[in-house]
Amino acid sequence: MSASPFVIPQPPRPVIAVADAGGFFPVRRIWCVGRNYLDHIRELGNDERAPPFFFAKHADMIEADGAVIPYPPLTRDLHHEVELIVAMKSGGLRIPADTALNRVYGYAVGIDLTRRDLQNAARKQELPWEIAKSFDHAAPCGALQPAAKIGHPSKGRIWLTVNGREAQSGDLAQMIWNVPEIISRLSQQVALDAGDIIMTGTPAGVSALVPGDRIECGCDGVDTLTVTIGRAAV
Repeated sequence: MSASPFVIPQPPRPVIAVADAGGFFPVRRIWCVGRNYLDHIRELGNDERAPPFFFAKHADMIEADGAVIPYPPLTRDLHHEVELIVAMKSGGLRIPADTALNRVYGYAVGIDLTRRDLQNAARKQELPWEIAKSFDHAAPCGALQPAAKIGHPSKGRIWLTVNGREAQSGDLAQMIWNVPEIISRLSQQVALDAGDIIMTGTPAGVSALVPGDRIECGCDGVDTLTVTIGRAAV
């Protein structure tokens, strides 16, 4: 038996379950769209005229439905942001918007967990958002629904509750950039590929979470996701 070519144990591959398929979607990269719902731009006091932009989370921050998310370090203001997730089956550079959906495998609902106090501090100092957005367990994601089964949702309610009380409610039709435009714009700056997922922005209603909070969220025609905020990580 030949020796492994790796000098340390190979890390596990992040994956997302595929609904009713008994299989998994391998995650290559996570891209996020900032400021893609007008009401969310207004609630955070940002410039309505500024176009949405992109930032990233690390793939190993994916968490599955039912997970208990440790309250992260360095923050006292952890926020939820429910989002439609797009999973790519192929990619490319400079993808035309009118062919972008041909490259989509499917859709899920997810949560962009955010250390809001660190984000606000970074914004004031004109620093990157990575410390606020990219941390352990920061990307809970429900099961993927193949586009071959549900089509390509462009409207429908997207919502989130905390301990049974509604916190966020919007409609996919309210997105400033729709999914084909998001894919096309993102592919201007980086070549997309199979395994990439895109979190497409959040409606208004983001708020702080505390240990013990149970979060349920969903998107009409896609699926639901439930996670719980646990004790602080040690």
